[in-house]
Amino acid sequence: MVFKFVLLAVILAAGSSVIAAEKARFDNYRLYQVRIDNLEQLEVLQAIEQLGEGYNFWAEPVQLNSKVDLVVPPHKFAEFSELVDRHGLGAEMTVENLQKLFDDESRRTTKEDFGWNAYYTLDQIYAWMDGLVAQNPGVLSSIVGGTSFEGREIRGVKVSYKVGNPGVFMEGTIHAREWVSAATLTWILNELVSSSDPQVRNIAENYDWYFFPVTNPDGYVYTHTTNRQWRKTRQPHSILCFGADPNRNWGYNFMQGGASSTPCSDTFAGPEAFSEPETKSLSEFFTSVESTISTYLAFHSYSQLLLLPYGHTTAPLDNYAEMMEVGTKAIQKLRERFGTVYRIGNIAEAIYVASGGSIDWIKGVYKTPIVFAYELRDTGTYGFVLPPQQIIPNSQETLDSIIVILEEGKNRGIH
Repeated sequence: MVFKFVLLAVILAAGSSVIAAEKARFDNYRLYQVRIDNLEQLEVLQAIEQLGEGYNFWAEPVQLNSKVDLVVPPHKFAEFSELVDRHGLGAEMTVENLQKLFDDESRRTTKEDFGWNAYYTLDQIYAWMDGLVAQNPGVLSSIVGGTSFEGREIRGVKVSYKVGNPGVFMEGTIHAREWVSAATLTWILNELVSSSDPQVRNIAENYDWYFFPVTNPDGYVYTHTTNRQWRKTRQPHSILCFGADPNRNWGYNFMQGGASSTPCSDTFAGPEAFSEPETKSLSEFFTSVESTISTYLAFHSYSQLLLLPYGHTTAPLDNYAEMMEVGTKAIQKLRERFGTVYRIGNIAEAIYVASGGSIDWIKGVYKTPIVFAYELRDTGTYGFVLPPQQIIPNSQETLDSIIVILEEGKNRGIH
């Protein structure tokens, strides 16, 4: 029986490349922002999440006095309208036709081979990284952070101007659909090489940088070829369910809240910690360099948050108070350029309980001094489909805040 299941899973996985030729469309799917004011409403939304049937949560219903973003398919309009009326849900439609949003996102606004007013495929990102390394020998080098389930390398770039620098680890796109994460990291990487700004040159040349723009390559490819809303990895975990949430799969307080044991769930943590080749191999790479790393920054979207460990508890653990001070100064600086407002807190207090994340493992296992996760633009108007014209402004303000984080760390002797 086990053999039959494994064989079927392999067949399905192999067949997915054929099925991927027809890309999922979301014509007339609507995106709603829904308030959760009472327990009944929370239970209704959690029931919708379990139901599936075309519904898709961009922000999960996990706590009272919060808002969630929910995609509603056309065949569920009447049902959803009835649920809104019956349970008094405060539902505001923010996008009337999701497919139009996806089409606008993918429309190129430049004829350049690579830039930051469009989004790019994994192969295009990797080719650009190779070219940048070739143009900057002696400073940049190619690195590999591991291998995915489908055999893709988790490729990165190391920036090192001199021996003995403390290290900064930059993790991007662990959730496949969060495209602006990869775009932000490639823009910042380019700035460290090309900018003449004294503050940028200071952090570029006095830290060693480890950039991994896409740490979930299989999922990222799948969002381009098959389903733009895909979040997880692509390893089969049941006959019909693929992938685990790679930011619930790390081996620190694994499955201690905010993660699912259901394989089809978007927050499925996996059957065990580090069950996914992506998280296991990336953690092994980090272990190989962790003695040199002073700062770990993870990049997600969306919500405009700067998050500290931990996700399993609201207790202020480790150097929480000091990092709150550093982070508060960083988001104040981030706001100066364009007025973008971020909030700060540990994961459990700022959003919801979510265990098994990468920054929790980094802080909990290795006590890395400075650890933050960004939830980049915006707060729900576009969600995961941030318009390409916002890539550069988003990246500029993010780099402003990173400069403050590193300067504050140095001033406090944590670098």
